[in-house]
Amino acid sequence: MSVFRVLRADVAAGAEPLPPQRKWRAITLATLLLVVAYWSLLGGLVSIASDDSDVGGPQAGAAIALGLSLIPFVFVVLAFMSEHPRASTAVLKAMGLALLIGIPVSALAADAVTGIVAGAGAGGIAALRADRLHTWQIRAAALAFATAYTFVLVRTIGALALLPAPIFPFTALGLADHYAEWREAREGAAPTASRKERRLPWLR
Repeated sequence: MSVFRVLRADVAAGAEPLPPQRKWRAITLATLLLVVAYWSLLGGLVSIASDDSDVGGPQAGAAIALGLSLIPFVFVVLAFMSEHPRASTAVLKAMGLALLIGIPVSALAADAVTGIVAGAGAGGIAALRADRLHTWQIRAAALAFATAYTFVLVRTIGALALLPAPIFPFTALGLADHYAEWREAREGAAPTASRKERRLPWLR
């Protein structure tokens, strides 16, 4: 329940809707930084798993350390560039959610890639500014789809799935917000009474 309260508190945080251009600029830059962190983490993990002793060791540790050190800056970029009204707090929540979701998913999926996508996306739900129409339920559903899609790709096309994986989490959140806006616009054409019945209970 505490996780749901954390996510719910950040929904409808913005005073004025953030223009889509600014949101996607924040998503793009955060994704680019996530790509660097992702490949550094993945390179270190592959080096550790390698049988070649010349590849592992200090180089692998340095790569993992670099990747982990970049993750907070990914959420800093996402929160501050999306103009989150409580950006500093959002970054801390994002880090906690990334660990809380990413580690168990990695263990269950038995691969680091799926866990990184799930963890980064979970943190992104807290870090990316949410306006009135943006619900954590829709964002979580989009992230679940992106995570499942990554899981399937890793097991069907193998190494090729590693290339697009870091693009999935924040892109899924941006698309989820657009869907929420589209749904509200569609319901705006319906009678007022009908629209009230369709609202989520906690938004009433």
